[in-house]
Amino acid sequence: MSSNLLKQVIQTREARWSRLGQRPVIAWFTGLSGSGKSSIANAVDHALTNCGRHTMVLDGDNLRCGLNRDLGFSAKDRDENVRRTAETAALMAEAGLITIVSLISPLRAERENARRIANDVTFLEVFVSAPLSLCEARDPKGLYRRARRGEIPNFTGISAPYEPPADPDLTVITEDQTIAESASHLIDRLLSLSAWNS
Repeated sequence: MSSNLLKQVIQTREARWSRLGQRPVIAWFTGLSGSGKSSIANAVDHALTNCGRHTMVLDGDNLRCGLNRDLGFSAKDRDENVRRTAETAALMAEAGLITIVSLISPLRAERENARRIANDVTFLEVFVSAPLSLCEARDPKGLYRRARRGEIPNFTGISAPYEPPADPDLTVITEDQTIAESASHLIDRLLSLSAWNS
């Protein structure tokens, strides 16, 4: 970063959060493609909104259609994809939002960096766990079939590694749970963590 830049503070974060009546939280969903991250993120988002919380979902596919559309799937580009997403989540949190990130984010070091970028905002690493065989069977976008045919290089779980979290804040096992059951594990926790008077 250039040394001639000065970070501006327009109003205090506490004043902004107080007006919203909530504290920000970043819930970072990680897991293989097809594990259920986006579905659970959307269910959590709807439930929190219905409870009067202010939220935003940052979905990996949506980000790659806009903010991250210039990035490919090389190791360097994946790392930058996670960094940009973490910076965006941190900005959303500064605004006081409960920010739900749904991103494969395959490497532990990338997720640790995302936590560092969040700084002192509550950060929950949520491992959305499903066996590779189940993710392949679900294959909602047909990506695993294409990756197995060699049509998609650097595909996480097939031709690129996925490192499960060593010590996630929460693990959601989607193999034998509905979306609603998976989401329920997180909703009460986020309501508690985001309560202004907690």
